[in-house]
Amino acid sequence: MIPPSFDYHCPTSVSEAVALLSKFGGEAKILAGGHSLLPMMKLRFAEPANLIDINKIPELRGIKEEGGLIKIGAMTTENQILFSDLLQRKVPLLPEAAKLIADPQVRNRGTIGGDIAHGDPANDHPAIAMALDATFVLQGPSGQRKVKAVDFFHGTYMTDMAEDEMMVSIEISPFAPNTGYAYQKLKRKTGDWATAAAAVVLQMSGNKVAHIAIGLTNVAPTALRATEAEQLMIGQELSTALLHRVSESVRSICDPAEDLRGDAEYKTAMAGEMTRRAIAAAVARCQ
Repeated sequence: MIPPSFDYHCPTSVSEAVALLSKFGGEAKILAGGHSLLPMMKLRFAEPANLIDINKIPELRGIKEEGGLIKIGAMTTENQILFSDLLQRKVPLLPEAAKLIADPQVRNRGTIGGDIAHGDPANDHPAIAMALDATFVLQGPSGQRKVKAVDFFHGTYMTDMAEDEMMVSIEISPFAPNTGYAYQKLKRKTGDWATAAAAVVLQMSGNKVAHIAIGLTNVAPTALRATEAEQLMIGQELSTALLHRVSESVRSICDPAEDLRGDAEYKTAMAGEMTRRAIAAAVARCQ
């Protein structure tokens, strides 16, 4: 199908883009990489009267370390994340996960901010951001505000971002020494969305778990942070029995939509299994 007509805008600064969002409100959509929005426009699931292309705003791109945080511009592409020396040293979960996102063509244009702001529970970065305890920096007419990843997603395609706001960056603390991490993703084929996936970041104190964060992809209307499962592990030695309890806890919070990737029962079971595998892989990296 062909999308309905729209007015095209190409701002060159964040302030200009925010002014356009303020002017047009719900009649405007932000165009980042376009992999989610353009197909929806072609199918007329989205019909913005105004399309605001933010690809010409240089301040939205780049990866840097500043003030003890890793700051990633919202328009930074998956390929830039994949090949970032800084991220490979400081937050290696992100480059590792980027390898599992779509294919090289998509990664060359798809952006981390677009992946997050779209609010699709099937996208990978929301759950990864939760596991990393990331903070999203949003900018609107009143200036910038920050929202934790765990508070950002309200429902499928629904987020905490207002109509006149845009995401400008993502902030993440660098990993402490001996931090384990993993992203385990079950998919039908290379480049597909996850049937179920789990992101894990953990630290060990001797043979006991000192810290763990678990993010889940595509097993509910939003990405999930499995906080109850995390609490089961704090201060505990790893064992088959403990991992079984953790898997049960993860499965108890899942509410996946049935689709061609599987029914709800299968997706729920795979969420538990991906979590178990991610924990095992993360622990191995602590040793």
